[in-house]
Amino acid sequence: MKILVVGSGGREHALCWAISRSPLCQKLYCAPGNAGIESVAECLPIPADKIYDILAVCHLHAIDFIVIGPEVPLSLGLADELRSEGFSVFGPGKAAALIESSKGFMKDLCTCAGVPTAEYERFTDAAEAKAYAQAKGAPIVIKADGLAAGKGVTVARTLDEAFAAIDDALVKKVFGDSGESLVIEEFMEGEEVSFFALCDGEVALPFAAAQDHKTAYDGDRGPNTGGMGAYSPAPIVDAAMQDRIMREIIEPTVKTMREMGCPFTGVLFAGLMITKTGPKLIEYNVRFGDPETQVMIPRLKSDLLALLYATSKGMLDGIAIHWHDYAALCVVMAANGYPGEYKKGSVIRGLDEANAVPDAIVFHAGTDRDAQKHVVAAGGRVLGVTAVAPTIADAQNLAYQAVDQIDWPEGFCRRDIGWRAIAKMKAA
Repeated sequence: MKILVVGSGGREHALCWAISRSPLCQKLYCAPGNAGIESVAECLPIPADKIYDILAVCHLHAIDFIVIGPEVPLSLGLADELRSEGFSVFGPGKAAALIESSKGFMKDLCTCAGVPTAEYERFTDAAEAKAYAQAKGAPIVIKADGLAAGKGVTVARTLDEAFAAIDDALVKKVFGDSGESLVIEEFMEGEEVSFFALCDGEVALPFAAAQDHKTAYDGDRGPNTGGMGAYSPAPIVDAAMQDRIMREIIEPTVKTMREMGCPFTGVLFAGLMITKTGPKLIEYNVRFGDPETQVMIPRLKSDLLALLYATSKGMLDGIAIHWHDYAALCVVMAANGYPGEYKKGSVIRGLDEANAVPDAIVFHAGTDRDAQKHVVAAGGRVLGVTAVAPTIADAQNLAYQAVDQIDWPEGFCRRDIGWRAIAKMKAA
């Protein structure tokens, strides 16, 4: 098949890396891609949200199958437009993508489906939102309803923080239209985990679990980011927990969405809190996670392209997914200043040396090339340095060996990715 992957981040690099290895892949394109993806796919200079340009390129290159990476084109209805013109697509339609693009819709769906989640209310008025927060007390969680690139959630430890987050969204409009409505919910205690399931509209198949590190700095300090690193498998999700997540969260969601007339086809990414009473849903995403994909894909023994295609065709029944018996860990290197203001265009050296570290691979998340063909930073999160090894501790060691080969003074990373799992291993 001729394949097009839509997107330009580390997730898309990992997807392209795996798809390019499939015997089913005759030719691989990526739109728009990045400086790392160009080593495994032909990059087409088309932004992921330019729906009709992507449609045109699919016709031009006689594309057989499209894999949509980011949430924005999914929320804009790219999958619907492609399907309407006869293309096979991995990714949900616009109506099903609401489960990510509207946190209020997602929470209401959970109520209908009986999915365990935090108690919540929805607000468009700042004064009413503040009164609710005051009545509930801190800590409390404030969420912009719409897509905000991972930056629309505030875990407010004090009421002053909660009021500031409410003002940012509803008064100062820092999230634009995405913050026109807020979801305010109770603070849940426990351990966070990312869980992924492939869904073909009828059948839901567990894929994998990973744990992400959201805060910018060591010790889980600093502002929330899109993710500063991840590891997989997640020790907290054993076979019994996976069965419970599927039974109590994923399957009721898929059933309810089908009954609502918006069957979910693609990958359902559940952000979960494993509490003392069991798993509870924090949020849903409708695409593979970033940087979780960079640690799940290298562990996958099955043919990723075959799995994605079967998902798109409603053929998951009876399929088994096979995994390598090792761990993977990814360290994100970000531009200085991220998740605040940062500069683009700084040259990154040492990438070949990093990729030469045994069992390590550098996934590009936000890179480009300058006029001299040097790899340069083109985003906030720029590289995902991943390693595989028998244990998470071994993978951590290899990943940081690779990080230390990279010469990029304008970038930074956390030095403690995987600390929670490694501490558990030592305690055991």
